[in-house]
Amino acid sequence: MKRLFSILAITCLMAIGTVNANATTLASAAATVTSVTQDDASAEDLTFHQELKKRFIEGGPGFMGIVLLCLILGLAIAIERIIFLNLSTTNTKKLTQNVEDALASGGIEAAKEVCRNTKGPVASIFYQGLDRADEDIDAAEKAVVAYGGVQMGQLEKNVSWISLFIALAPMLGFMGTVIGMIQAFDKIEAAGDMQPSLVAGGIKVALLTTVFGLIVAIILQIFYNYIIAKIDSIVNDMEDASITLMDLLVRHKK
Repeated sequence: MKRLFSILAITCLMAIGTVNANATTLASAAATVTSVTQDDASAEDLTFHQELKKRFIEGGPGFMGIVLLCLILGLAIAIERIIFLNLSTTNTKKLTQNVEDALASGGIEAAKEVCRNTKGPVASIFYQGLDRADEDIDAAEKAVVAYGGVQMGQLEKNVSWISLFIALAPMLGFMGTVIGMIQAFDKIEAAGDMQPSLVAGGIKVALLTTVFGLIVAIILQIFYNYIIAKIDSIVNDMEDASITLMDLLVRHKK
C-alpha cells in the first residue's frame, strides 16, 4: 500500500509539472502571437502614401531627389502633351463635310473660312491646300505634304524628353545601387569583420533607389505610350483628310 501511494504521488506530481509546463508554453506562445499581431497591426496602420514617403526618405536625398525630379519633369511634359493633343483632335468627317458644302455653295474662300474657324492640324492642312488651289493641284498637294510635316513636328514636340526620363530614371537607380554596395563594402573593410548589421543599411538604400527608379520609368512609360498612340491617330486622320481634300479639289476644278 505504501508503494502504491508513493507511485500515485509521483504520478500526480509529474502530471502537475507537465500541466504547468504546457501552460507556460501556451502563455509564451500567446504573448509571441500578440506581439506579432501588434507589429503587423502597426505596420498595416501605415497607408500607402506614408509607406512610400518612409521608403523615399530611407533611400537618401541624393539619388532619390534626382529620380523624383525626373518623375516631375516627365509628368509635366506628358500632361502638357496630352492636353495639346486632345485640343488638336478634330472631327475629320464633320470638317470634310463642311468644307465640301462650302466649296459647293461659296467656293474656295468659303471653304477657307470654315478651316479658319476650326482648330486642329487637319483644319490647318486643309487651309494650306485650299490656299494653293488656284494655282495647281500639284502645288496644293505639295503644300499639304509640306505643312503636314510641320504639324507632325508640333505634335511630337518634347516627346523625346519623356523617353529620356524613362531611360534616365532606372539608370540613376542602378547607379545608386552600385554606390550603396560600394559604401557597404567600405564599412566591412573599415570594421574588419563581416557583420550583417554593417551592410544591411547600405544594401537597403541601394535597393530602394533601384525600386523607385523602376517605378518612375513604369509611370512615364504608360504616359509615353498613350501619347504616341494619340499622335499616330491624329497623323492617320491628317493623311486620310489630305487624300479627301485632293479629291474635293479635283471635283471642284471640274
